[in-house]
Amino acid sequence: MEGPSLVILKEEIKSFKGKKIIEVSGNTKIEKERFKNKTVRDFKSWGKHFLICFDKFFVRIHFLMFGSYRVNEQKENRVPRLSLVFKNGEINFYTCSVKIVEGSPDDVYDWELDVMSDKWNPKKALASLKKMKDVMVCDALLDQNIFAGVGNIIKNEVLFRIKLHPETLAGAVKSSQLKNLVEEAKNYSFDFYKWKKIYQLRKHWLIYKKRKCPRCEIPVITKHTGKGKRYSFFCENCQEKPT
Repeated sequence: MEGPSLVILKEEIKSFKGKKIIEVSGNTKIEKERFKNKTVRDFKSWGKHFLICFDKFFVRIHFLMFGSYRVNEQKENRVPRLSLVFKNGEINFYTCSVKIVEGSPDDVYDWELDVMSDKWNPKKALASLKKMKDVMVCDALLDQNIFAGVGNIIKNEVLFRIKLHPETLAGAVKSSQLKNLVEEAKNYSFDFYKWKKIYQLRKHWLIYKKRKCPRCEIPVITKHTGKGKRYSFFCENCQEKPT
């Protein structure tokens, strides 16, 4: 689940902020009983981490590849990894990683790395990119220490927007285009957020999971790329690969 989706989740459950948890269950192995009768102080997101904040500690939820959640309902025949019940509703998390972290999120996270944060710092991202000369741009975009919240959909769509081949080494990209990459990582993340909120994200995909390039009208290449071996969808004609 990519960063924009977690911002939407945060908005969906804002009515539970400041409320006391009256029941806790789920198949997570963490000390979940610790949450019972505790008041949720805030919900935050950093990159792909969803944070449930209490006094002096918080719960970090990572949805991994196939995680999901339900608000005020449960999945049929599925035991939640973590279920939190309030007087005014419930949240259920599935197929995810759950961890208790002591302290405050501000002690753990650099908000300047989160593309969805008001504190996002594009200059810091650009400086990091310029040091990664031998790293493919497909890997750089998925590096959560540079672009926290960017996932595979955003990666593919950003590279298509700026006409850059996913296997291009960052050191071969002109400074102006690296700057464009940084800008579009944020721009597309907010487009993703806007479209997903109105259930039109898939409708706006230009290259991700497409068979034909909308610019060149030739077959899209589908390939595992980079060290992460994540799927890339790209056009060999219009997405240049500088050498």
